[in-house]
Amino acid sequence: MNPIDSILAQYPVLVIDGALATELERRGCDLKDTLWSAKILLEQPAMIKQVHLDYFRAGADCAITASYQATIEGFARRRLDEQQAIALIKKSVALASEARDEFWASEAKRVGRPKPLVAASVGPYGAFLADG
Repeated sequence: MNPIDSILAQYPVLVIDGALATELERRGCDLKDTLWSAKILLEQPAMIKQVHLDYFRAGADCAITASYQATIEGFARRRLDEQQAIALIKKSVALASEARDEFWASEAKRVGRPKPLVAASVGPYGAFLADG
């Protein structure tokens, strides 16, 4: 059985977090960049984790990672090699997972809700070109 099916059997509605990029911009991040919010993986990863944590605190049942625009090719333009790029993509999942686990550590926050999920955001083929 799909693990999401078992969650939905008990909790028929799941809340997905809000717009990550919009919230990062609201907090002062400059996303006018070909990497968009993936740029913040390089510059301020703690900010990404904090946004995920705040969305969980606000009731989100699922965090979407900051990896929409994170590609090996896109990071290569920043002079990162393939291993460094892959590590950053994995970091986007780790940050959301860490935020989720930090949130979930409190027994009081578990009442009436499933353990939050982490979903990887994957941009469409060619999105890293950022050419519109």
